[in-house]
Amino acid sequence: MRLVTYTGADGAARPGAVVAGADGDRVLDLGGFAGSVVELLTDAAALAAARMQVAAAEEATGGAEPLPALDAAALLAPVAPGKILCLGYNYRGHVPDGVDPTANDPEYPDVFVKTPNTLAGPNEPVMIPPGATDVDYEGEVAVVIGRRAQRVALEDALDHVGGYTILNDVSDRAWQRRQSQWALGKCSDGFAPLGPWVVTPDEAGDPQDLLVEVVRDGVVTVSQSTSTTIFSVAYVIHHLSQVLTLEPGDVVSTGTPQKLPAAQDAHRPLAHGDAVTVRISRLGELTTTFIGATADTDQEGSA
Repeated sequence: MRLVTYTGADGAARPGAVVAGADGDRVLDLGGFAGSVVELLTDAAALAAARMQVAAAEEATGGAEPLPALDAAALLAPVAPGKILCLGYNYRGHVPDGVDPTANDPEYPDVFVKTPNTLAGPNEPVMIPPGATDVDYEGEVAVVIGRRAQRVALEDALDHVGGYTILNDVSDRAWQRRQSQWALGKCSDGFAPLGPWVVTPDEAGDPQDLLVEVVRDGVVTVSQSTSTTIFSVAYVIHHLSQVLTLEPGDVVSTGTPQKLPAAQDAHRPLAHGDAVTVRISRLGELTTTFIGATADTDQEGSA
């Protein structure tokens, strides 16, 4: 299933499922089963009942047409994670500047945190902070935790996955280069667009067999399979859970591939009006538009 959080007619956030109709995607309200996507992911009975209703809608005469059309503008971030944990340099060929890309794999993942203020919905524009000179994008497979994970065994780790979604790990490279810790380069407001939905594991399939691509200005700048990650989703969940407890709704973003050589050579920081689309096989697409700071914002920022 593709699970969404959307703004209902009453203005409140509601959980729903995307149902393919003959004339486009439609939304099936799941508020009768749970109050949120996270509640659905943690309640096996509610999730099973919701799955049956989705199947019935898909099989109904005329397809899903009786359901309202999916309004992309109404979509919110599918979950509101308590923690967003991210990986750096998790794809072979993606290494820090000056490091030999053919060197041996690292022993452990490079983990950093994005703070709650970074979360953005799938249709929210991201503001380039005043004075930023090198804002960049990173398209990533993100894991949504569906079951509490504390010191889990490697062989059990995937049992704690509620689903998969897409995260754009927006980064301010100038701030990132100013310190050994990356927080100030990763944690500007809105720097973690997430969505548009959570795809349950049965539909997402093998997380180590997904094609991650990024398109900017109509050009594919990233294209690499998750089969080339150094640390698998299962290992990452196992590894993180040895140190901290992963709670339902938490997001673990699994890193970005290296940009293609032509895109690296033509690197250009994100600017007002730029749009970046992250597309991942079986997970869908996440398009983020970037806007520059207004003159008023610039003046406030310099005060």
